Amino acid sequence: MGGMSDRPSPLADPHIAFDVSEGRRDIVVLGSTGSIGTQAIDLVLRNPDRFRVTALAASGGRIGLLAEQAHRLKVRTVAVAREDAVEELRTALKALYGSEPLPEILAGPDAATQVAASPCHTVLNGITGSIGLAPTLAALEAGRTLALANKESLIVGGPLVKALAKPGQIIPVDSEHAALFQALAAGTRADVRKLVVTASGGPFRGRTREQLAHVTREDALAHPTWAMGPVITINSATLVNKGLEVIEAHLLYDIPFDRIEVVVHPQSYVHSMVEFTDGSTLAQATPPDMRGPIAIGIGWPERVPDAAPAFDWTKASTWEFFPLDTEAFPSVGLARHVGELGGTAPAVFNAANEECVEAFLAGRLPFNGIMDTVTAVVTEHGQPTKGTSLTVSDVLEAETWARARARELAAKATAEARA
Repeated sequence: MGGMSDRPSPLADPHIAFDVSEGRRDIVVLGSTGSIGTQAIDLVLRNPDRFRVTALAASGGRIGLLAEQAHRLKVRTVAVAREDAVEELRTALKALYGSEPLPEILAGPDAATQVAASPCHTVLNGITGSIGLAPTLAALEAGRTLALANKESLIVGGPLVKALAKPGQIIPVDSEHAALFQALAAGTRADVRKLVVTASGGPFRGRTREQLAHVTREDALAHPTWAMGPVITINSATLVNKGLEVIEAHLLYDIPFDRIEVVVHPQSYVHSMVEFTDGSTLAQATPPDMRGPIAIGIGWPERVPDAAPAFDWTKASTWEFFPLDTEAFPSVGLARHVGELGGTAPAVFNAANEECVEAFLAGRLPFNGIMDTVTAVVTEHGQPTKGTSLTVSDVLEAETWARARARELAAKATAEARA
């Protein structure tokens, strides 16, 4: 996971020549009832001549929506992580399908992994969290193009993912990495001086650490520009998402950490930038809307007309950029640290954060306690013993330890606060 090499990236590289399949592309959507999944399905339904969804996977928390998606898209397979939701799903499907044959139903923790390897052109991984790692690996091993919105799977299993990925097999769906992907097409790898990842700053931009001490769950969930799920929204409030994106950019493009910068851009118009060695900087900009990056992920190298809104240049607008406050938001620096450590360190960071976010949302941990606890877990974990020999078992073992330790430390902090 070291510095930038002269060879093309084994992952997303806009200079890679892609095969453009004739007719419609068959798409598998993982996390279909979430924010990315629902927007992807909207895009597919508006472009039936370009895309066809063949399988859906979801956790099982929104069975009615999942059944409706399956019926409307006429998919062949529906996967649900919760086995106890199968009967509810079957009942919902029967109500919609009537006398028509029902799609195949898969259930259990491995169901999404099964459909990720099913016949299709592209797998869109829109699952939230490191549980997306196994489906990511399955899609790559099966030779599918992977439209990756599940950044955690790349972060916790970087060497595993990179070892499987063929040139051009992964297309990033995060708005920041879709932006970098497009801007990088303007020059050769030797021309790149720096990647600049933009951050909205979340709902607490401009606040000091002291001012963040008593913010509430409702405050943190009120994102100023993006509508996302609760975990991703809290990650945006702590800027953990930006730390994860720095690690992701390093892994996707083989750029050293000291050449990846984060800048705060409240309007969220510029999604990221590439600075070249001649001093020029290319920025990719659109109004905040994830359907654009999703269209890049499932349609590349072709663009999907009117995938997302464009700017109205007849109206005045102001675009601002500010340096990152590393004292109030230490998450980016900690992410750089674990990214440089490699091995199981990113998995520990991510797992501890997921547990702490859950504790914060449940009212068991204060806002500043999220990063304080994650930092303590990462520090206790220390130098990882696994590097390029990382295995899935190593990742799972590290995550299990990090989750348990984060819960212990969070409970201890809560008890001390109430004493």
